[in-house]
Amino acid sequence: MSSEKSYKKNALAQAHERSQSTLDHMRTELYQKRKSKGFNSARENLSLLCDPKTFQEYGQYAVAAQRQRRGYESLKSTTAADGVITGVGCVNEGFFTKQQSAAAIIVNDYSVLAGTQGYFHHLKLDRIFDVAKQKSLPVIMFTEGGGGRPGDTDVTTVNSGLQCKSFSSWAGLSGVVPRIAVNNGYCFAGNAALFGAADITIATANSSIGMAGPSMIEGGGLGKYAPQDIGPVASQARNGVVDIVAKDENHAVEVAKFCLSFFQGEIKPQQSYSQDDIFSLLPDDRRYSYEVRNIVNTLVDKDSFIELKAQYGRAIITGFCRFNGKAVGLFANDCRVLGGAIDVDAAEKAAEFLDMCEAFQIPVVSLCDTPGFMVGPEHEKQGAVRRLNKLFVAGARLSVPFVAVVLRKCYGLGAQAMLGGSTSKPDYTVSWPTGEFGAMGLEGAVKLGFKEELAQIKGEAERLQHFEKLVQLAYEKGKAIEVASVLEIDAVIDPIETRDIISHFLTQSS
Repeated sequence: MSSEKSYKKNALAQAHERSQSTLDHMRTELYQKRKSKGFNSARENLSLLCDPKTFQEYGQYAVAAQRQRRGYESLKSTTAADGVITGVGCVNEGFFTKQQSAAAIIVNDYSVLAGTQGYFHHLKLDRIFDVAKQKSLPVIMFTEGGGGRPGDTDVTTVNSGLQCKSFSSWAGLSGVVPRIAVNNGYCFAGNAALFGAADITIATANSSIGMAGPSMIEGGGLGKYAPQDIGPVASQARNGVVDIVAKDENHAVEVAKFCLSFFQGEIKPQQSYSQDDIFSLLPDDRRYSYEVRNIVNTLVDKDSFIELKAQYGRAIITGFCRFNGKAVGLFANDCRVLGGAIDVDAAEKAAEFLDMCEAFQIPVVSLCDTPGFMVGPEHEKQGAVRRLNKLFVAGARLSVPFVAVVLRKCYGLGAQAMLGGSTSKPDYTVSWPTGEFGAMGLEGAVKLGFKEELAQIKGEAERLQHFEKLVQLAYEKGKAIEVASVLEIDAVIDPIETRDIISHFLTQSS
């Protein structure tokens, strides 16, 4: 009996020792190297993301497939978990039930061979992707790393490595479960492929993200570059690769948790700002621009709005927010950019955002103030005819609850696209009293329609006076109350009622 107890005791001790060898306190040199850069360790990021007590790890005992070239005892610690922590844990458990807060978590460990992807590393990814799909779990992935690893000598039956299914499996989760990628530092090649395929991408200010690192670029005869010069976050945010720029890893974790919360469900009704002065946020002169984000943040629950791709496609803002605790996807025209005209970047950004809301059944609110689509020869060179109309396709697919609020301008095809295709596509289409509607902007319509009449007026002052008169006549015809009178929109509302109307509609639709 004593020998049996000793056998079990030794087995338990060995297992405990083996798991401990993968932890920071047993990997002191590698841990300190990481901290010297001002970065968190992979397991520190894991602890920030979820309570370690709720985390069920997969593949903790894995090591790099390099036993033929390095001692196994050394590999246990230096290549702990083969450079990636995978498992299931509870994120935002304080706000949601255990079932709602369950998430698949992947944390690449840069202290292991520069976060490169090896044979067992990929097997672990494949396993956790399957778990996420089977259990319908959202995924948060930390992607820092240098891409594929050529030094795994133990795998002798693989030549190209192209049979690896991790990238396909990850992409296959698109529209199935929410996927959030977080990056800090260098993220190249395969790691960047995973980052870029996520639904929401978050990167720290010191990130560099590229489809190839310095060695591959130089090897391809394309020049020699420092890693920090390849896909710096400043450019990747402007071109739409990065949705949200975080200050550091701690901030990135908080942003990831906040973004995930919109997919996890409803929370208790939150505080909101007074609506009394919301109409004053529009300028008195209809030709002046304004900051639409002030209207957004006044309408939604306090501190609930988070913007995606703020530096890309800036003519439309997109982001998640809450109304009385209910998650909502909101998009709005920014008249400070191109006068609110929708260019190709803004249209594609908004289309992708609507697709995400539809995929995960998040209601949509549109705030419309646009003179229409951006036009002209230079814009056509960017593929406007195809790219702008992606917004129509995304709008047509919407089946989620959809409320549209016209704040001011509602002109042309661009306005129709903001409304999902037409004023009748949203479940409820309303306008502030300042709404103005038409097939094209008033000034342009008058110049085009009355070109000869205006040309016959010789005096510049008299011609301008007549022009303004024609514009006013067109404005009166296209005013919100006139459009509502022929049932082209559902209602004209007092701006002070906007939040309540949206909230009540969402409650009725849930």
